[in-house]
Amino acid sequence: QVQLADSGGGLVQDGGSLRLSCAASGRAFGDYALAWFRQAPGKEREFVGTVSGNGVRIYYSDSVKGRFTISRDNAKNTAYLQMNSLKPEDTAVYYCAARPGGIATNQEYSYDYWGQGTQVTVSS
Repeated sequence: QVQLADSGGGLVQDGGSLRLSCAASGRAFGDYALAWFRQAPGKEREFVGTVSGNGVRIYYSDSVKGRFTISRDNAKNTAYLQMNSLKPEDTAVYYCAARPGGIATNQEYSYDYWGQGTQVTVSS
């Protein structure tokens, strides 16, 4: 089992950058694939990106590809979402999530553990 804590959100101007962190407690962090999802007001939660347990495989949604970068440091039990060239449409609550087995996927239902979410607001 793993517990996740998201942090790093805030208010940023159009074109700015933020880095989110997802700190995990528990054992065998590298046995879990991690993903970032986001939910904007009035919208369903959507996939942002995912990284495999060993950090080798990384996938992004088309809406963030080329602007966002996912990484993880298994020695620190932490994953990161570096967000550059932010746009107002990126405004949402961002959640990290973990699934056992280490295989990265964009299927939300397969993630068993979730952080509390961190608010990202991009002003125009």
